[in-house]
Amino acid sequence: MILQVKNLITRFYSVDGVVYAINGVNFALDAGETLAVVGESGSGKSVTMMSLLGLIPQPPGKIEGGQAFLFENGEQQDLLKMSDQQIRRVRGGKVGFIFQDPISSLNPTMTIGKQIAESMTEHLGLNRLEARKRTVELLNEVGIADADRRFDSYPHEFSGGMRQRVMIAIAVACQPKIVIADEPTTALDVTVQAQIIELVQRLQEQLGIAIVWITHDLAVVASMADRVLVMYGGTVVEDALVNDLFDNPQHPYTIGLLKAIPGVTKMGAEERLESIEGAPPDLLRELTFCPFAPRCQFVSDQCLTELPPLITITKQHRAACFYDAEKRKIKEKEVEHGQ
Repeated sequence: MILQVKNLITRFYSVDGVVYAINGVNFALDAGETLAVVGESGSGKSVTMMSLLGLIPQPPGKIEGGQAFLFENGEQQDLLKMSDQQIRRVRGGKVGFIFQDPISSLNPTMTIGKQIAESMTEHLGLNRLEARKRTVELLNEVGIADADRRFDSYPHEFSGGMRQRVMIAIAVACQPKIVIADEPTTALDVTVQAQIIELVQRLQEQLGIAIVWITHDLAVVASMADRVLVMYGGTVVEDALVNDLFDNPQHPYTIGLLKAIPGVTKMGAEERLESIEGAPPDLLRELTFCPFAPRCQFVSDQCLTELPPLITITKQHRAACFYDAEKRKIKEKEVEHGQ
């Protein structure tokens, strides 16, 4: 295990009231693992990961509780207790971050070469010439041709796909233990998306890094993830190995997501897609019962009065639901609860 997050709670204090953004998130990440985090917009995927690295603007945001242990060389550090200076050493050095929109994440007034080299001089102590040499090597590794000349190019001189390659180079420049990719292919066409995914997988294999891949795209999840975290209403509603999740989904929200994937029947005709009726929960209200209950076809009285914990289905499969999808009945009270 390289990262363990326990009971993460993040709030935003707005003029409209308190936004209960993250409500007791728990998960772990193993070295070299690819963890996909899925869920609709507003479910808390990005806020969870940004909270861990001190990227939440405070105010209005505030991390109200939890622990996030980063394990290295037999020691553990709580990311949530670090000072600003300490967490800056982690960002880019031990944990890389690939943002969704590279054009707003890259500095338009700095050459891309300087932006990549900056992290290596800061975290690795390389001098200017050493950092330039390594940057050119990285640009070649991420597939940017004529790297020595493009070192002095500015972000606006690159296409969207090439800017994302630059972001990947920045994220892996210091050979971090973890890279968090926040929907890095959303604004790219399908061909470029496939190239970026292939690039990340190749770099992961070369460097042995763990990947947290935030996405809406379940097809991407199926092709690259080892394990999947499904989020809804600022909580984790299911945590499972990728094959288990697709073959045996346990939470009604996960079941709904999978039914919404386009498919083809044996006769070759397109299947009618199913939608999840209703709307996401109002996060201006504190969760006191299952956030999915108003939209759930299996809702019971218990769902409307209690917030379900992550319940152990198998050793590596947990779901926050009182309903047993396999047995088609409410789970037994004595079932083991995940931590």
